[in-house]
Amino acid sequence: MSLTHAHDQVIIGEPEVVEDVENSVAWLALKDAATELQGLQAQDGSVPAEGDRARAAELVETIVRSIRALAPLFLHDAAYLDALPVDFERWMAGGFGVPDFLDSLVAFQPQQHRVDGIRHLVVFPMYTQNGSSNRHVEALLVEVIWPEFIAQLETEYTNRLFVSLRLVDFTPGYDTNSAVLFPETVAMREIPTFTWGAIFQDREAARYRRVVRAASQITKLDLPADAAAMLDDQALTEKTFVMWDIIHDRTHMRGDLPFDPFMIKQRMPYFLYSLEELRCDLTAYRECVAIEKRLSSVAGLGSSVPELGSAVLELGSSVPELGSSVPGLGSSVPELVEGSTEHEMLQHAKLVQYAVIFDRIFRFAITGSRVRNYDGLGGQLLFAWLHQRGVLHWTDTALTFDWDAVPAAVVALGDAIDHLYWQSIDRPKTAHWLAAYDLVRSTLTPNPASAWARGLPDEILAGPPKGYTDAVMDDEFPLSMFFEALDKKMKPVIESTAGIRGSDV
Repeated sequence: MSLTHAHDQVIIGEPEVVEDVENSVAWLALKDAATELQGLQAQDGSVPAEGDRARAAELVETIVRSIRALAPLFLHDAAYLDALPVDFERWMAGGFGVPDFLDSLVAFQPQQHRVDGIRHLVVFPMYTQNGSSNRHVEALLVEVIWPEFIAQLETEYTNRLFVSLRLVDFTPGYDTNSAVLFPETVAMREIPTFTWGAIFQDREAARYRRVVRAASQITKLDLPADAAAMLDDQALTEKTFVMWDIIHDRTHMRGDLPFDPFMIKQRMPYFLYSLEELRCDLTAYRECVAIEKRLSSVAGLGSSVPELGSAVLELGSSVPELGSSVPGLGSSVPELVEGSTEHEMLQHAKLVQYAVIFDRIFRFAITGSRVRNYDGLGGQLLFAWLHQRGVLHWTDTALTFDWDAVPAAVVALGDAIDHLYWQSIDRPKTAHWLAAYDLVRSTLTPNPASAWARGLPDEILAGPPKGYTDAVMDDEFPLSMFFEALDKKMKPVIESTAGIRGSDV
């Protein structure tokens, strides 16, 4: 995910008291009306059948009444909840054509209210990433996750657009694998400057806990005690994912980038997206290694990653503005008191490292189809890289890690991707693509039928970039035998995480 900069002031204060809204008459009426309305909408959000419009009008009237009834409970969103009924009424008055909710979208500014526990009522015609491709009216009740140590961390890892949320209740578009709320998914007449983007860390945490618990049992992995603790503690895991995601997200805009950081808008071979998402994850990993190292030193605990030496502390040379310092590490903090923000930051810095590895290799690698699955490829690459460097072992049908050596190996993969990016600033686009392919194939075995693996013919090499992309197979790097076997055993578990929320685990 990538968010741009914003300069909106963060509002500090106590959250509004919004208790039990999910069981209120107004919310349940809104949710039921939106769900029924979805059945009348076309993919573009319109209500095409003339015979359905009278019922659509009744449903919209219910939605508008419910929004106005609930609005006093969300005073921090007053401008948005005032604009929202106007957009609904204009859509209805216009005969239910393609909806346009630009005005209410611009009024919705959740990044200004990053207060732990504050809630938002969100209603838009929108598609849901990894969920539904239909721009149907969806309704959500969400709650901000913003613990004190994250607020402190964000002063260093500045990301004013990042909003961390927990799903409270939702309509069917979110009864899926979707774990993000992005403004660009909303139906609108023009594209504004986006000022926020949200991730549902509760869903990410719940999926992680269920999948890693099952995968560790199947692979006979003896989890370290602190990693095992995450499987029994939803709140602990949620905070870990907030820390991971806030650093991951800002990395899309930082570093030696040979391309527009919004690369998802470009048509490139899918393994380029794999490397970009993995780069951001490995930057989060590397930064958390650095935070752990420094805070352990402050606490007098000693370093658990001695192999990295000064390499971690030199991150700023390849990724500007990262790794320069960490809040609370100066001489003013002589020790870390249990329960302090610095103590929490140290605890979660270690947990992020486990989360990156286990989520990537156990969930990402075998989730979704094999059609240009760039997140899946990233998980495969990380697993194979660690295996080939002797810090991950699959022996006697049991998975083990040499944990003392793992950080250096993970950081080395991040360094390899960073070096590829740095070199590619001086390369033509297609030459960068070829070099990226070589980096991936140096660790993963391509499909035996791959034209890229055999060497692209001159007519493609001398032609436009489209020819390169078209020559990439849907499953350019098939699953290894390890992952084929794991996939068969894990498939029911992964499928069961669709629509999951924190209370389900």
